[in-house]
Amino acid sequence: MSKVPVLYVVATPIGNLEDFSTRAIKTLQNVDKIAAEDTRHSQKLLKHFGIITPLISFHEHNETTSSKILLDCLKKNQSIALISDAGTPLINDPGYRLVKLAQEHGIRITPIPGPCALITALCVSGLACDRFIFEGFLPGKSIARQKKLLEFLYETRTIIFYEAPHRILALIDDLLDVFGPKRYVVLARELTKTFETIHGNNLGQLKIWLNSDKNQQKGEFVVLIEGAEYLNPNEIGTQRILEILLNELPIKQATSIAAKITQEKKNKLYALALTITGK
Repeated sequence: MSKVPVLYVVATPIGNLEDFSTRAIKTLQNVDKIAAEDTRHSQKLLKHFGIITPLISFHEHNETTSSKILLDCLKKNQSIALISDAGTPLINDPGYRLVKLAQEHGIRITPIPGPCALITALCVSGLACDRFIFEGFLPGKSIARQKKLLEFLYETRTIIFYEAPHRILALIDDLLDVFGPKRYVVLARELTKTFETIHGNNLGQLKIWLNSDKNQQKGEFVVLIEGAEYLNPNEIGTQRILEILLNELPIKQATSIAAKITQEKKNKLYALALTITGK
């Protein structure tokens, strides 16, 4: 009987190596090839667990080409394991094209679940977990970042982002500008590692805390923002005015007129207009 090809999507530790499941280790030992985001980084992990399976480079810059190469391997009845640098593949990492190609060619895809930074942070954040959205990394420039954040001003679900240490202070400033000092935010950094920290507070106090200890500015961050409260009656009236204006005018003009009528801030109304129009 010929060997049946399988694409395994394998989660790896986000910090603590003891989180690497026995099933994941056995899978990586038994497949024909491992597609890794950074082969040098992954080689250290594999060496620690005595895994000698050949590695293939698979990252955002070669994803299209590598997906075709890996598909050819699968067509030759080889089994492939897809891993990322840390956590669950495809979550803000490359891999979508490969999984899509495998599906289109009728190749079996098997998940080997494990660590995922956003879920790890969410379950200990104290924020609502029943409804949430994940937006990966925000734009690097402040103007573009604030514009993106405005889209979530009226979002009632928990909002989750990833952020790098060199941008965390700038992000907090932008969050303050968009959401104001009272919005509750949780910072989760260095998850499962020695200096793991999960700290929540309103944005005003959170900025003070973050600036008071430079050690808390280090490491990879998961940023979780409490969802907005549902609109109160006054805001419902504001929304209705804006809806009427949007039926007749472009967003910027409608927002400007609505601000004069309601005496609300333009950026707040602009965010509401984006929500209404779905842009």
